[in-house]
Amino acid sequence: MMSSSPKPEVTLSLTLSPGSTLQEVVKPQERGVRLIQLLLTCAKHASSSNLHRADECLRQISLLASVSGDSMQRLSAWFASALAVRLVKRWPGLHKVLNYTQLPKQDQLGQAQPLFGRVCPYLGFSYAIISRTLIKAMTGERVIHLVDLGSGDANLWIPLLRSFSCLLDGQPHLKVTCMNANKAILEELGPRLVKEAEALGLPFQFAPLNVSLRELTLDKLGVKSGEALAFISILNLHSLLAEDDSVDAHFSHNKTNGIKDSKQMFRFLSTIRSSSPKLFFLVEKEADHNLNKLVDRFVEGLHYYSAVFDSVDATFGGNTSSRERLVLEEMFGKEIENIVACEGVEREERHEMYGRWMVRFGQAGFKPVMMWHDSTEDAKQMVEACGRNGYKIVNERASLMICWHDRPLYAVSAWTC
Repeated sequence: MMSSSPKPEVTLSLTLSPGSTLQEVVKPQERGVRLIQLLLTCAKHASSSNLHRADECLRQISLLASVSGDSMQRLSAWFASALAVRLVKRWPGLHKVLNYTQLPKQDQLGQAQPLFGRVCPYLGFSYAIISRTLIKAMTGERVIHLVDLGSGDANLWIPLLRSFSCLLDGQPHLKVTCMNANKAILEELGPRLVKEAEALGLPFQFAPLNVSLRELTLDKLGVKSGEALAFISILNLHSLLAEDDSVDAHFSHNKTNGIKDSKQMFRFLSTIRSSSPKLFFLVEKEADHNLNKLVDRFVEGLHYYSAVFDSVDATFGGNTSSRERLVLEEMFGKEIENIVACEGVEREERHEMYGRWMVRFGQAGFKPVMMWHDSTEDAKQMVEACGRNGYKIVNERASLMICWHDRPLYAVSAWTC
């Protein structure tokens, strides 16, 4: 009779702590340093599958972190949760059961994204930049076809419709094709835009396209000869970089200028370029999360989201119990979880810096477009009109960086053939 040794018992600290009495005896600055030390140590143990030591780190973090504490405590709570999820994934059945009660990803985004656009100015700045550049580039065109690659945000489209209705050389015929994998978003957006266009007297056509970026083909877009074509991608294009990282690890020579090759991204951008668009607008996080090693992207994630959480703190004026803040930070928490806990094609939050996007678009035959010639003064006026302190818009290599203080968080760029 064969004997088998029992599996070692592993206890994982999964609960996000609402607070602990230990927090009260630790100074905030000391607590922040200790949390960073514990998080980095835990990431190293998780990377090397040292479960017992990772669990001990999580236990200590749970005594100091809190989703209702200061920005460092809240950030630590979400990163600790992501590490715990990564460890639990070693037991697929356990992980699946623990996720039974979670809302589908699309439902969560449906609640958080409108809130993000309303309380944080990043998207508002991006939309204003796109609108201004687009109106200037399309002046004189009689038939304009704009393709939304996944945002489905009325806060982008309704102001755009109003701007196009006021052109001095007359109203163009405007066609908007909105691509989104969430059918509910299309069903809500379409009637709103049609109603708005009718009120403006603007010749308008709305074409919903219920597909994902991976499923998109030119024939589905229905592009016709004579249309002035433009594409708009808001915080979505990076998902095409998701791939089997184990293949990349075996063929590490598949890099260009130190950047991992992505056949899927190259194929997509080359297909878009073959339609000869007048413009392609790209809004992406200015972050470096498309890294193979867990510890590397964990460090990058901590650096990036610490600035994001600080800006959220400023927005809510230190109100740590705000329901809106919790919803918003849960959205960021899900991004963090994907960056930390997922691998391969499941890891879609592969944000890259603008310099890497320059290489990728260049390989596909695109050239960057200078969006504003008088960007410094315009950016200053836009930030002042927002009425928020701490935000900046700076020009960098033909892109516009939206910054929290001196930390670029979002990059807006435009490309042409």
